[in-house]
Amino acid sequence: MAEKKCKYSCNTASETLEWIHAIIKFIAPYRYFLNAHVVNFFKDRLWEAVDKEWMDCLRKEPVENLLRIPSGVVQDHWPSSVKDFILTLRSLSLSREQADFQEFSGMHIASLSNVLAQGMNHKKKHEVEAFSSLVSLVAKQVGARTVVDVGAGQGYLAQVLAFDYQLSVIAIDACSHHGKITDARAERIRKHYAAKMRKNCSELREFSVPKTVTCRVLSSDTLKALSNCPVENDHAGNRHFSQKCSGSQPSQLTENVLPSLSYSDSTLVIAGLHACGDLSVTMLRTFLECDKAKAVISVGCCYNLLSEEAIDIVDSCCGFPVSQGVKSAGVALDKNARDLACQSADRWRGLGEHAGLHNFELHAFRASFQMVLLRHYPNILLESPTIGHQGKALRRQQNQRILESNLHHGGASESGDPRKSVAFPHEYSFIQSSKSSKSRALDRYSLFVKFCESGLGRLHLPRLEDTDYGAVWRESESFAELIGPYWSLRAALGPVLETLILLDRLLLLQEYGNDLEASLLPIFNPVLSPRNMAIIATKFRN
Repeated sequence: MAEKKCKYSCNTASETLEWIHAIIKFIAPYRYFLNAHVVNFFKDRLWEAVDKEWMDCLRKEPVENLLRIPSGVVQDHWPSSVKDFILTLRSLSLSREQADFQEFSGMHIASLSNVLAQGMNHKKKHEVEAFSSLVSLVAKQVGARTVVDVGAGQGYLAQVLAFDYQLSVIAIDACSHHGKITDARAERIRKHYAAKMRKNCSELREFSVPKTVTCRVLSSDTLKALSNCPVENDHAGNRHFSQKCSGSQPSQLTENVLPSLSYSDSTLVIAGLHACGDLSVTMLRTFLECDKAKAVISVGCCYNLLSEEAIDIVDSCCGFPVSQGVKSAGVALDKNARDLACQSADRWRGLGEHAGLHNFELHAFRASFQMVLLRHYPNILLESPTIGHQGKALRRQQNQRILESNLHHGGASESGDPRKSVAFPHEYSFIQSSKSSKSRALDRYSLFVKFCESGLGRLHLPRLEDTDYGAVWRESESFAELIGPYWSLRAALGPVLETLILLDRLLLLQEYGNDLEASLLPIFNPVLSPRNMAIIATKFRN
């Protein structure tokens, strides 16, 4: 099995732009993959756009080999053209292998205490441990004591930065409920540590508790307003933001009084752990525009939510593209392509045969159900183009459990029974190797009918008398085996599309000039946390 290494670098703006242009040039002939959606596999006969030699070869491949395609793994007996396609995509993609943090001076990832880790799943704990350590190190390097946690959620990261690293933290989130949870959780943690110190007869010390702000960050103006607010003393000597800043910017804060800061630092760090969609880009723009912001550490997600409406406007503030270099190239990625950038090659590779086959066959159900909707309920497709993703969240949760189980047990079994190493309970589970092919075919049809009836129920649609599930299934079933190869080839474009989005953000920073240093670093285990690339930037001068 061959694998081609990346030959590109992104240490300078010119190198980054060269890499970007190589990606743009290579993916141009494959727009039929980027603009497609697998739910329309049968409706649009998507396999016909792909080289017939590729499909004829891959339709015979074991599921395990198909699942390795997005990771850039090929087989020697495949046509040279398909091998070149897969390996070139791999060579154009950023490496996702978790960085060796020993390379960073003073970088140490400490395990969270039980009280701080309470409520976190294995994935979140892994992310917060690594990310908080990195933020602390960068804050120390730039001499900052204040961190603005953008998209703070329930405050897991903010509380670790405050209690473990004694940083002053402003936790910003658009949901007021999240702010209340953050405050309540922080108070419980503070009481726990205070009680522990009293029990151990330790000297009581003040704890840095995160300050929560509820607001929608629609532009960099909001974050700049928060960071540039003058700090005033109240009658008790406590330091607060001036109320003049409240609601004074286009993105208005929902609180009348912004919370107090523990420090009156002139420098701060902007951090965001999986800040969604445009929010990650807004953080980068704020870092460039705000004098007080000396560093930014951003791990993005949800590329499908990035805005692209203003792509033809030179000074637009859309989510993609953001750099002048990519804007000049005239690149556009529609929602399907950006959604594809959210795929995880490492996760699919680790699922195993049973779970992989199960997912392919569920894709066949969903694409066949699309045919039912097209023929009998055409208006519903026009009104709700994203309907029918039944089981998607459940499958994601189950896949996560599978992968975490494999990690705990040293990886998925490749020699034994895959059903023993990868349990995949689901109401549509039908992989029963002990049955005859005829019996399995009957099972598939029976489960397809249940899938359709469940889908119609979710859409509150009645079953029409002339609905013929059998005709749809017979028409689809003969091409169902092509879904696995098609999905795998299309998913192979995911890592390179995400690379394009991330390099665009890096180039935005590099275009700023020589006054800052910016880099991309994979900081999480990509199997546990697929969106594992952190953009880290620091300013050299005041």
